[in-house]
Amino acid sequence: MKRFIAVFLAFSMLLPLGFRAEAQAADVPETSAGAFVLYCPDNGEVLLSDNADKRMKPASTTKLMTALITLERAAAHDETITFTDEMTAEGSSMYLGLGERVKLSDLAVGMMMCSGNDAANAAAVSIAGSAEGFSRLMNERARELGMTRTHFVTPSGLDDPDHYTTAYDMALLMAAALENKAFASLTARRSCPVDFVAPADKHVTYSNHNRLLSLYPDCIGGKTGYTTAAGRCLVSAARRDGLTLICVTLDDGDDWNDHIKLCDYGFERYGRFFGDDSDFAVSVPCVGGEADSVRVVADSAGGVVLDRAKGELLRRRVMLDSFLYAPVKKGDRVGRIVYYLGGKETGAVDLIADNSVNEIKIKKSFFERIKEFFSHG
Repeated sequence: MKRFIAVFLAFSMLLPLGFRAEAQAADVPETSAGAFVLYCPDNGEVLLSDNADKRMKPASTTKLMTALITLERAAAHDETITFTDEMTAEGSSMYLGLGERVKLSDLAVGMMMCSGNDAANAAAVSIAGSAEGFSRLMNERARELGMTRTHFVTPSGLDDPDHYTTAYDMALLMAAALENKAFASLTARRSCPVDFVAPADKHVTYSNHNRLLSLYPDCIGGKTGYTTAAGRCLVSAARRDGLTLICVTLDDGDDWNDHIKLCDYGFERYGRFFGDDSDFAVSVPCVGGEADSVRVVADSAGGVVLDRAKGELLRRRVMLDSFLYAPVKKGDRVGRIVYYLGGKETGAVDLIADNSVNEIKIKKSFFERIKEFFSHG
């Protein structure tokens, strides 16, 4: 029998069942914020905003960056830190005493739970030698994350004329921080214990200031902030049915309620559509390999963020070559399932190899391989 060459033509299809496209468009909520952003890290889009790029004071939401850098450093070497006089700070505190010793990772606990300025300063001095040196690390990381309208001066977020950010930039920071497993686990906790290295009998459980973890079932973390000059600041993240939203409000006297309203709006208006791609599996012929074919499946991490009101207009297109060349490694990206809305690409799912195929170790010309491939019967 002649070898069957599967040709996967691009094709369209209606939205599969399981995504409720009939949902009514949610009313756009009003907020008390001087600036806000509702951001979806799943597709990198701003769903709703006001004054998103306005320069504002972030207060202690700054500690998102400080904690992230601290946890990254602790992952490589979770050293023991001795609290010294130069690490002291005014304002909120995890109440470290001079000479007391904790692990570096525990300083992140103090920052994220009780917004400890002493914890932030201790981490900055320990990592970079000074708050000034640490601010350079913060600003370097901000540039890497695309936070183009941000400049950090203090690791704690205490006011400084040159310490500023935007609602949009803070959304980018939170999105990056959530990709760190240690950070994501910590920010989701309502409380967290710290066992001091010295004194060895000191054990403190710190409560999280982020009340949304109790008020909003979908909340998966965030960071509070307040100074008289900055007002109330809040960064939060929520997840429902596979869709993640990040909400940032700056200078907002009603931040808890505003975050709930904004996230509800986002979840009612948008959804993450996974379609039937989890069942996608085909066998693709492989040229020059020790096996005749490669099994190709859809990447389970895929998905499309979609406005529910436009769900019925979604079209799906499979893009995959008719054959592959060895070698192929398991996990290699070999194609895509692309979703279109009104003719515009709105998302995609990678098609990946589900098995490896080694190349045949026989020296043959390219044309000999092709001839052999088509002559097999």
